[in-house]
Amino acid sequence: MWKVFSYLKTYRVAIAAALFLTLSELAVELMQPLIMAKIIDDGILKGDLEVVKFWGAVMFGLALAAFAAGIANSFFSAHVSQSYGFDIRRRVFEKVQAFSFVNFNKFPTSSLITRMTHDVTQLQNTVFMSLRIMLRAPLLLAGGVIMSLIVNWKLAMVLVVALPFLLFFLRWVLQTAGTMFRDVQDRLDGVNRVMRENLMGMRLIKAFLRRDYESSRFEKASDDLKVQTVSSLRLIEVSIPVLLLVMNIGILAILWFGSRQVNLGAIEVGEVVAIVNYSFRISSVLTIISFIIMAFSRAKASAQRIGEVLDTEIDLIESEDTDQSVTLQKGHVEFKNVSFKYPESDAFVLQNLSFSVKAGETLAILGSTGSGKTSLFQLVPRLYDVTDGEVLVDGKNVKAYPIDTLRKGIGVVPQEAVLFTGSVLENIGWGKEGATEEEIIQAAKDAQIHETVEKLPDQYETRVGQRGVNLSGGQKQRLSIARALVRKPKILMLDDSTSALDLKTEAKLLAALRRYSCTTFIITQKISTAMEADHILLLDDGRVEAWGTHAELLETSPLYVKIVQSQFGEEDFQYVKGFKQTSST
Repeated sequence: MWKVFSYLKTYRVAIAAALFLTLSELAVELMQPLIMAKIIDDGILKGDLEVVKFWGAVMFGLALAAFAAGIANSFFSAHVSQSYGFDIRRRVFEKVQAFSFVNFNKFPTSSLITRMTHDVTQLQNTVFMSLRIMLRAPLLLAGGVIMSLIVNWKLAMVLVVALPFLLFFLRWVLQTAGTMFRDVQDRLDGVNRVMRENLMGMRLIKAFLRRDYESSRFEKASDDLKVQTVSSLRLIEVSIPVLLLVMNIGILAILWFGSRQVNLGAIEVGEVVAIVNYSFRISSVLTIISFIIMAFSRAKASAQRIGEVLDTEIDLIESEDTDQSVTLQKGHVEFKNVSFKYPESDAFVLQNLSFSVKAGETLAILGSTGSGKTSLFQLVPRLYDVTDGEVLVDGKNVKAYPIDTLRKGIGVVPQEAVLFTGSVLENIGWGKEGATEEEIIQAAKDAQIHETVEKLPDQYETRVGQRGVNLSGGQKQRLSIARALVRKPKILMLDDSTSALDLKTEAKLLAALRRYSCTTFIITQKISTAMEADHILLLDDGRVEAWGTHAELLETSPLYVKIVQSQFGEEDFQYVKGFKQTSST
């Protein structure tokens, strides 16, 4: 948790200025009861108007100075808190960007969003309160007691006896509230999770008429948050009457004991007034402290949650002896006895895979759902590391490459097309930093999306809605492919990225891809696509079921033959065999 607050070191000067101004305000506040006592004893009771005027002017001047100090303190406090919040939010975002897929599995997306927004805001508010009133409150509490002892130690003993009980009670409230507000933040994660899922799946919800069901889910999550928040706030609210009760009993004791001492001539009236004044200030401080405890309890929970992200150990990193000068030159990919299982899982997704794809060749990967196709894809750019064996690129283990260098040489098109809010030009250019407009347009032409873009209202400046909501599935896929092509990658990986394309468009796309000097991996369910590849890898339950060309698999793999027959039918299957024989002669 303290690591989170260590980012305040950057603002030492501003913090020191804010604390100095706080102490200035505090000094004035502690001096006022003494001045009031002097005005009563030496001015009002003795009928000396000059004393009243003089010390009244002093009190007014000090009040103006405290007002100016308060304004300046607010400026420095706001500067520190907002800048600190910016730094924390940026640092958490950078950390999340560095996460491996394994790290992402530990934090739900909704939780990360809450941590970077609500939790950071809690820390910002706490820092502001700390510099503005949080430090002032305990100092005023201690200063009030000390000044009371200086004025009259006998009357002040009432405060000395009461305060240890109050401080012990406040400490218990702080510890209990910290745990409860941690649960509040977890419940908030739950609300955000339901909201995120609903907003992303709104079309599906409407299509299946599941509005009532989803509303009940949200109501339950929201009710859990409400119940936990009310319980936490109730604890804080109950603490305030307890504090005030004890302090009011103390003030009554001071008035009773003080009146007796005044009648006996042992103390002055002004002294009683001063100590009562300090008592009221301490009472108000204790009320403020109860709210401070609530803020600090929430901040403590938020700091722990943010600390969990910042302290997460990135499991996929470069070794210290990685040669930073190594570059991806050709794109020759080889799997050697590769086995893989996901962390925290005992089941192998891939088992003993061995194959080689030369630079410039195209490999089509087929297999049923769950056969390990996408898992295989994730090993080449090191989104995950292999469990056993090794993946080689240009004869070097992928672990020997700097991660940035390796991934810059690879163009990935995921199964689900992901677009960002912005123009078409920006979405394609996102694939390569500094891409020129000519490069973007050429990539769009090769991805068979240029003509479609030209028909849009603002062509390449047309805004793409969130997640490409205003585009069709095929258009989103082709934009994603263009984004990968603009990189001019040495290795291009298409994860079932042509599923929404018609045969004619797909054929043009595959023809355009041959003009790129890159090794191409295509996950596909279409035999028509696989037929155009140099090699076909057929996976079954994480193992190599068959390897070879289209023609070779028709002769050697019964499973491949069944897949072809299921897609083409018996009559067209004979045509496919004829295509094989013609192409092989």
